[in-house]
Amino acid sequence: MRVLGFGDNIVDRFVDRGIDYPGGNSVNVAVYARRLGAESAYLGVFGDDGPGAFLRDAIAAEGVAVDRCVVRAGESGVSRLRVDDGERVFLGWNGGGVTVREPLELDEDLLGYVRGFDLVHSSVYSRSEPELPKLAGPGPLVSFDLSSEEEYRDPAYLDRICPHADLVLLSCSHLDEDATVALLADAVRRGAGLALGTRGVAGALASDGNVTVSAPAWLAEDIVDTMGCGDAFLAGFAVSLLRDGWATGRPAPPAAVERALHQGAEAAHAQCYVEGAFGHGRTRA
Repeated sequence: MRVLGFGDNIVDRFVDRGIDYPGGNSVNVAVYARRLGAESAYLGVFGDDGPGAFLRDAIAAEGVAVDRCVVRAGESGVSRLRVDDGERVFLGWNGGGVTVREPLELDEDLLGYVRGFDLVHSSVYSRSEPELPKLAGPGPLVSFDLSSEEEYRDPAYLDRICPHADLVLLSCSHLDEDATVALLADAVRRGAGLALGTRGVAGALASDGNVTVSAPAWLAEDIVDTMGCGDAFLAGFAVSLLRDGWATGRPAPPAAVERALHQGAEAAHAQCYVEGAFGHGRTRA
C-alpha cells in the first residue's frame, strides 16, 4: 500500500503549553498511514523559515518521504490553539502561509510520481481543488477531507470536489443521524464514490449511495487532546479498505466498509492519547 498526502502542512502552536507541533490534514494522514503499515509520502510546499524546516524534519522522522516537496520563500502556516478539558479550541491562524498562498501544481513529472500511489489524500485546507481533475482515470484513488465548515457544504463547492473523489470525509459532530445520512447521500449523488461521516462520540457512518453502514465510537477517558482524531479515523478507515482490495474500478463491499469503520474508530481512539497530531513537539523560546 502506498499513500500520499498532498497539500497542507502547518505548525500547531499550543499557547497553553508553550509548545509547537507539526501537523496539517494531508501530513497527518500520511503519517498515520505510515504508522499503520503503509508506505507513505507527503507532497506539498514548505516555507523557507525555521518552522518550515521543523515541519519537514518531523515528517521525515516518521518515515514519510518528502523528497518531492518544494521549498518556497515565505512564512510557514501557523495555527494557534489551546486545549480545554481534552478538546482543542482554535484561536486563529495566519492563513496557511506560503503553503496555501502558492500551492503546488501537478505538472507531468509530478503526475507521474503521484500515479505511483494507491491513494492520494487532500483537503479543503490545501487549495488543491484545481489539481483534482488531473488525477482522473486509472490512477490512484482520491480521498478528500471536506471538514465541517458550512462553506464546504455549498453545492457549488461539492460539485467541484465530489466527481473527482473516491472517498470524501465530512465531520458531522454537530448533526443528528438523519442529517448526516442526508449529507452523505448528497455527496454521493454529486459524484463521490464513498462518503464517510464522523460524529465524535456518536460514532460514524459511511454510504456508497446504496448501502449505509454505521459503527460506534471507541469512548476515551482522560483524553490528552483531540488534535488529529478525524485524520486518524480517515487513515485507519482508508488503510483497512486498501488491505481489503479497494482500488480504482473496484468498489469496497459493505462488509469491508464496516470493518474499515471499526478500524477508523480504533485509530481515532488511540489518537486521543497523543500530544499534538503526532508528537515531535518543541518548546518555544
